[in-house]
Amino acid sequence: MNSRITLTGYSRPTTPVSRYNLRVPILHNLRVTLEMIKWEHSVFALPFAFCGAMLAASGLPTPHQLLWIVVAMISARSAAMAFNRLADASIDAANPRTRTRALPAGHLSPAFVATFVIASCAIFIFAAAQLNRLTLGLSPVALAVILLYSYTKRFTRWSHLVLGFALGIAPSAAWIAVRGSLDPRILLLTAAVTFWVAGFDILYSCQDFQFDRDSGLHSIPRHLGIQRSLWIARAFHLVMLLLLVALLPAFALGKLAIAGILAVALLLLYEHSLVRADDLSKLNAAFFTMNGVISVVFALFIAADLLLRNKA
Repeated sequence: MNSRITLTGYSRPTTPVSRYNLRVPILHNLRVTLEMIKWEHSVFALPFAFCGAMLAASGLPTPHQLLWIVVAMISARSAAMAFNRLADASIDAANPRTRTRALPAGHLSPAFVATFVIASCAIFIFAAAQLNRLTLGLSPVALAVILLYSYTKRFTRWSHLVLGFALGIAPSAAWIAVRGSLDPRILLLTAAVTFWVAGFDILYSCQDFQFDRDSGLHSIPRHLGIQRSLWIARAFHLVMLLLLVALLPAFALGKLAIAGILAVALLLLYEHSLVRADDLSKLNAAFFTMNGVISVVFALFIAADLLLRNKA
């Protein structure tokens, strides 16, 4: 018989480990928090933000703009990940794969993580204020998108696309940070990132197929099965590639940009070769390693293309 978990509230462990961790110094809590949110995975969206900034500047933005774009990106992602861990604390506690995370294991208190979320949001808004008036005005909208995503798997199987959009706004936000306005052309890159992230999030969700089904959570794998979900992920990544191709005429990009798209296509093919419906053992390699490589490689080729064009 399927048993559904309670999605609101959870009982924190009262083990000696939990009581000890409530007394440890704040620096230790910060270290555990950074490990919990995997802040190093900011590399997923940050290179695409750089692409948006460089396309807006037709080259390199100013050091001031680059600095505050980086601060805004890292603080926004930190807020989103920490908030997700808070929102999903009861879910993580019930899932064998995630019950050792910091909150359900009692290594961090909800109050500390909530304080971290608020501080990260404040830093993000401050960074937006250092860029221009439009970035500041839109900062609450961006925060709403990246924070509220955490609840979408409770009511829709398409939460993967919401997550994709939460990261996909990065290049458009970076464009606004540089130009102070929005050009419809950059929405091609936002859409590309949206489908890219949604595709690999579908892959990642395959490992929770049975748990999502038992607990009443929604995901593409839970509703359509793993085999069909793999095909949807492939279709999403094909759409991503087509959107990247559309960037070429939109921004008059050259041969290096074409090479970058080809490199992304090959990396995506390799990523999908790592995952099969009957073998998800290499899923972490496909999710963490390959997607970081894809975003960095694409950004490097776009940067080289723009800088070479400026020298010509």
